[in-house]
Amino acid sequence: MTLEELRQHLNDLDAQLLELVADRQHTSREIARVKRATGYATRDYEREREVIMGARGQAAKLGVSGDLAETFMRLLIRSSLTTQERASVAAHGAGTGQRALVIGGAGKMGRWFAEFLQSQGYAVEIADPSAAALAGTPLERAPRVDWHTSDLAHDFLVVATPLGATDAVLRELAMRRPRGVVFDLGSLKSPLRGGLMALRSHGVKVTSLHPMFGPDTELLSGRHVIFVDLGVPEALERARELFAPTMVERVVMSLDDHDRLIAYVLGLSHALNIAFYNALADSGEAAPRLARLSSTTFDAQLDVASKVAQESPDLYFEIQALNDYGAESLEALAKSVERLRAAVLAQDRAAFTALMLRGKDYFEDRRSVTEKRA
Repeated sequence: MTLEELRQHLNDLDAQLLELVADRQHTSREIARVKRATGYATRDYEREREVIMGARGQAAKLGVSGDLAETFMRLLIRSSLTTQERASVAAHGAGTGQRALVIGGAGKMGRWFAEFLQSQGYAVEIADPSAAALAGTPLERAPRVDWHTSDLAHDFLVVATPLGATDAVLRELAMRRPRGVVFDLGSLKSPLRGGLMALRSHGVKVTSLHPMFGPDTELLSGRHVIFVDLGVPEALERARELFAPTMVERVVMSLDDHDRLIAYVLGLSHALNIAFYNALADSGEAAPRLARLSSTTFDAQLDVASKVAQESPDLYFEIQALNDYGAESLEALAKSVERLRAAVLAQDRAAFTALMLRGKDYFEDRRSVTEKRA
């Protein structure tokens, strides 16, 4: 066969593969329907393992890399789970006949949540001066409202405004006493404490959410949503029920616990990456030069740091500066770096080894917890 004929054969094979993927997704939707009817959970880890090990075995017979087969099957499984989860959410239809207002619905997480509510059958309204940006999205036809003049007679009111503006929105909502459940999506709760407490004191059904994933997330399996308990059981339970048809892990905690832990989960990780890329920038070594000397560890860290560098400086500053517990994690980072620096400068092999072994023990503990959840 000529080169062109071989290329055409590849094109034909690619088309056949995509047809098979489409058939697999259709079958996944049918599986989701059967699982709902019979009460089976959406995710079955034992079945996933069978599929992956079967693929590796078949790959060995065909002379194909086992790692390639496993990676391919994991992508297909993830796609299948996404299809099944979406079908489950839509079939649940919890929002049929109900209204939801998303204040800040044109923002990244606001839009994600508006589409999530819409998929459950809620009649979603958007309050956002940038709502024109929703053209060409599933929210294109969602009614635009001015929440200041709206009747606020919604079953859910979601506040997805920038962190610095959210407290004022919550306080104004408290004065108007909406009858539905009100919650924010803020990544910090310290700066929202006044508004949240105002809502509670005015008798509003209020809770607070923190989705621990980005707006590009499609599959919620393995993800977490934190629900902050503000002492209003009805609001907390109704907010948790929104995620009942998904595979997300729903975690309930107090406001203070949330911000203390987030100081490490977000504050520490952000600070580490900001320090990393600033150290590179201060090194005097040009990025292209370092790229030619890349390593697995360096590339992985660089990938994360480069994503952090593209985020909003205002948001990341607020996460560091507005958290009542933020200084704690920064101090821990400074002490850790100093211990590492002291061990290296003193040529203290034992101290350096102790630092690394401490990390090994820490991650083994974390791994055991993760395996128990699975």
